[in-house]
Amino acid sequence: MNEYIPSRFSRRGFLTGITASLLSSASLDILTPPSLSAQTTLTPEEALKALLDGNERFVAGRMTSFDEDLKILKARTIDKQEPFAAVLSCADSRVPVEIIFDQTIGHIFVTRVAGNMATSEVIASLEYGAAVLGTKVILVLGHQNCGAVKATMQGKQVPGQISALYPYIQPAADEAGGDLEKAIQTNARIQAHLLRESSPVLASLVKENKLKVVAGQYNLASGKVSLLEGA
Repeated sequence: MNEYIPSRFSRRGFLTGITASLLSSASLDILTPPSLSAQTTLTPEEALKALLDGNERFVAGRMTSFDEDLKILKARTIDKQEPFAAVLSCADSRVPVEIIFDQTIGHIFVTRVAGNMATSEVIASLEYGAAVLGTKVILVLGHQNCGAVKATMQGKQVPGQISALYPYIQPAADEAGGDLEKAIQTNARIQAHLLRESSPVLASLVKENKLKVVAGQYNLASGKVSLLEGA
């Protein structure tokens, strides 16, 4: 898939600076432990396929993840985790990540924030997932009728710190020209682009074909996850 480069984007330098500050010798020691025995053996392509196959089972009502004994699963994951994929999702309660991909305990490394934004904290978390836990794919997952994107486009006064979300989503709102659906998809693409470009850790893994970073959208009505072209 081709790189998506937004025409209006002002946070790259800011986030690159923050990410660089995270990559001190101490943080690099954390990201390169002596043993990576918990890593999955899947390739990036196989990891993406496993996610999408799980979503097909969810849509078809043929889920298998709940067939596994929860006591056994908990016992196996007390001392280690071996997620094969990471998902950056919106915090929306209608998007339960493990369920919509038919995955169970320890399989997906999930970060969630309203508007599925690649903040410095989220980038750091996904770096840990990829560099230490060995996730092979990162999916930035937008969803239909996203309230965070809608609020950004409306730009109305809101209580508390809700408006702190707006600057992260505004580039997508500007690109979309008032089209909510387009803004949601553009936002997912921009955040995926940020992950690839603003993190030296992730960029290196992508360059070495050890990691894929893609964008997708979840349809609330059908339950289907679709990959976004150009992401």
